[in-house]
Amino acid sequence: MRTRRSYFSPTSTIPRRSRKQTTNVVELEFRTIVEMADNRTMAQMLQAPIEGYEDAVVVPQINANNFELKQTLINLVQSNQFTGRQDPHNHLRFFNKVTSTFRHPEVPNTTIKLLLFPFSLEGEARIWLDKEPPRSILT
Repeated sequence: MRTRRSYFSPTSTIPRRSRKQTTNVVELEFRTIVEMADNRTMAQMLQAPIEGYEDAVVVPQINANNFELKQTLINLVQSNQFTGRQDPHNHLRFFNKVTSTFRHPEVPNTTIKLLLFPFSLEGEARIWLDKEPPRSILT
């Protein structure tokens, strides 16, 4: 068994650091600053592009003051959503009946239908609507 004392022989010297400090010579390099082609921040780069991703349903501009769709009307439309497996005529009949109950003097009924139509679809029917070309449903 070795002890600490027997590890170093008394005649050997322990190497120690020199107190003299060495100076590191640093050569300065001058570089020209090159502007990047894309000067966007990381947050801007991580945002999804919005060009070319418009909805298929085109809703005309509404010039009415204080117009909003009530949540109860949206819930009523969503209570009978079309999945693509039911009779589409029955779905449209129900959709027309529900949307005709809501009137606003400055907003045409067709605009209200265009706003509510995406809420009436789910499943395969919603996938169909999402695959339609942008701005292809006008009425």
